[in-house]
Amino acid sequence: MTNNQPIEVAIAILYRSGRFLMQLRDNIPGILYPGCWGFFGGHIEPGETPEEGIRRELLEEISYVPPELVKFDYYRDSQVIRHAFHGPLTVELDQLVLREGWDMGLIAPEQVRAGSSYSEKVGQLFPLGHPHQKILLDFLDKHKIFGSQ
Repeated sequence: MTNNQPIEVAIAILYRSGRFLMQLRDNIPGILYPGCWGFFGGHIEPGETPEEGIRRELLEEISYVPPELVKFDYYRDSQVIRHAFHGPLTVELDQLVLREGWDMGLIAPEQVRAGSSYSEKVGQLFPLGHPHQKILLDFLDKHKIFGSQ
């Protein structure tokens, strides 16, 4: 029955100037949400806490960990438990090293609500992954300050 347990992942809502840092996932078969905007983060390793997992994943994926990460919420479905954290992005985008994904960008609340954002690198509009959009909409609802920017 262990293989029926949902996998646990840690994801980061990173924000700067009222916008959210998101990763354009590779558009390849076999991964979840290919060609969609999603959060940076990933699987929690055995023995790791969600806090340790998100810090490790951010270092691996963009060579950055914010000065503060705060637990926002967790989301569970039949396949995945998502531990969502949030924190400030205190560096410019060009100081991040994209090691996983097709592109990254700062996405405005209006784009979150619309469910898609344009990738300058690829030159195309891409959807937000469904769970990622829902989590950000919940975050925007809870943190009203982002709605006015």
